[in-house]
Amino acid sequence: MKIKEIKVFVCCPGRNFVTVKIITDKGVYGLGDATLNGRELAVVAYLEEHVIPCLIGRDPQEIEDIWQYLYKGAYWQNGAVSMAAIGAIDVALWDIKGKIAGLPVYQLLGGRSRKAVTVYAHVNGETIKDVLNNLEQAINQGYKVVRLQCTIPGIAGTYGTLGDKKNYYELQGNRPLPPEHGWSTTKYLNFIPELFKKARERFGYDIELCHDVHSRLTPIEAVQLGKMLEPYRLKFLEDAVTYENTDGYKVIRNQTSIPLALGEKFNTIWDAKPLIENQTIDFVRTAVTHGGGLTPLKKLADFASLYHVRMAPHGAPDLSPICFMAHMHLDLWAPNFGIQEFVGFGTPELNEIFSYNATLKDGDIYIEDTPGIGVEFNEEAAKKYPYKRSYLPVTRLEDGTLWSW
Repeated sequence: MKIKEIKVFVCCPGRNFVTVKIITDKGVYGLGDATLNGRELAVVAYLEEHVIPCLIGRDPQEIEDIWQYLYKGAYWQNGAVSMAAIGAIDVALWDIKGKIAGLPVYQLLGGRSRKAVTVYAHVNGETIKDVLNNLEQAINQGYKVVRLQCTIPGIAGTYGTLGDKKNYYELQGNRPLPPEHGWSTTKYLNFIPELFKKARERFGYDIELCHDVHSRLTPIEAVQLGKMLEPYRLKFLEDAVTYENTDGYKVIRNQTSIPLALGEKFNTIWDAKPLIENQTIDFVRTAVTHGGGLTPLKKLADFASLYHVRMAPHGAPDLSPICFMAHMHLDLWAPNFGIQEFVGFGTPELNEIFSYNATLKDGDIYIEDTPGIGVEFNEEAAKKYPYKRSYLPVTRLEDGTLWSW
């Protein structure tokens, strides 16, 4: 069996998605997700100009060797663009391998470690009252784990809340230039503990709660937040500070017991290695799409398990259903699975293009035992939704200073 052709599709059913289709000379094909929010066309160029020409004629079943070839064979290794491209190729090859074997990919990874994948929902609002009412709805829908975010009074356009937007895809797909959001650490620290205090008073401690800081704090500010949130027993505090200086997480870990999650922007196991070895994080959030595919994520999960760190893959709306289903297979297998982020099954437009069998019941997702990843891609439907440039926002302090992610 040889790789005969590789196609790349870019569509925007409310959000831009980059889809890779590897076609073999035997008619078997596989799908991968190469989406990189705000840099989609850079990944397309990398695939078409540099990756695809190197793979035509190769055996698609040599997944490990192809991954090593694409990573080690390029002098300029790592980086978000190249790893998104490699990740898409890798997932598509696993899809092909599963179809050849007649098995779902999780069986090829080592089989099930659990019956279903527990997910956490996003709950947010303009006020604490709004958030708590939405939390009640999530609990009634059966979710056992929920992420809480709330607009901070006096901060216009707080990132991570919908504001007057009711749809993730509408929110993320209509930004031709980066919008600018405001930030005040003082206002945030004065406000956010009250959200969790009210949530625990109303709903108790059986429901597990998470919170995403979006890397807006310094390490000592994160310590202050962690201490204030300790009484409310969060499942984890996500992206408390930026990850470039990993010693910042030692500062947090040494001064608060709040569990820490990090890693949605990690590209390789090397990004996570010191944090895992030093046990300064509890959950690693690397996504299949942005982390180079299933091949390195399996290795990352095995390495993390040695240090009691659990997997909690990124599951934002800027990852396609192909990535979502790849995560389902990884999560079903990983013995150190922790939790999966989940933002719903998408819009009618999205589901016109991508079809897959997954069922949400009581906060758990069940998938059918379809060979491969279990996703079909409608090329004709994708043509109806052409690429539309859209960017993530940037953040400025109240004095105008550009703030980091």
